[in-house]
Amino acid sequence: MTCIAQTHTDSAIRTKCDLRNTQYATRNTRLGFSMAELLVVLVVVSLFTSLAQLHLFGLLRKNKFRAQIQELVSTMQMAGRAAAESDRRYEVIIDIAEQSYLLREITNPDLSEVLEEEIIVQADLGENCRLVYVEFDDATYTNEGRAKFRAGRSGWAYGGKIVLMDRTEQPYSLVVNRLNRIVELEEGDVSLLQTKAKDDIPF
Repeated sequence: MTCIAQTHTDSAIRTKCDLRNTQYATRNTRLGFSMAELLVVLVVVSLFTSLAQLHLFGLLRKNKFRAQIQELVSTMQMAGRAAAESDRRYEVIIDIAEQSYLLREITNPDLSEVLEEEIIVQADLGENCRLVYVEFDDATYTNEGRAKFRAGRSGWAYGGKIVLMDRTEQPYSLVVNRLNRIVELEEGDVSLLQTKAKDDIPF
């Protein structure tokens, strides 16, 4: 009798152990990932990473464009302000062919000659910011070579706009208003108020 009970107990213990091992194995199988599931997760993660990188690079390019265009705006404003506060004359030369600009103080009677000691600011525009054309408020226009904005104590000699584009071909206009001396940046290719000849005015 004792033997039978012991055998029964051993059998019961063995059965319990087998049952636990089976449950453990089943639980482990359920908690694990199959190779297909793992590949799907990796693909989704890589897609999100790529989208985040594209968004980040787009933001960096946009910020670089804004920084470059703001430097040009500041240069124009500096020229107008410095001329208004002194008896000196200043000139901002926009070089469309070279995609660059410079600010100089005019000290030489020969305006076509730019002396090294006259240059205050000189900068190139990169691929994020492209000079397209310059139009003056007397209807003259250029999309090549150089355009010059001169400022004296009485204000700008000519007003006009400098049209630039970012990498997405979005235009921006840097408008120089000679009547109120304001230099401002506007989104888009804005229309200029043209000065009218005496014959065009009806009174």
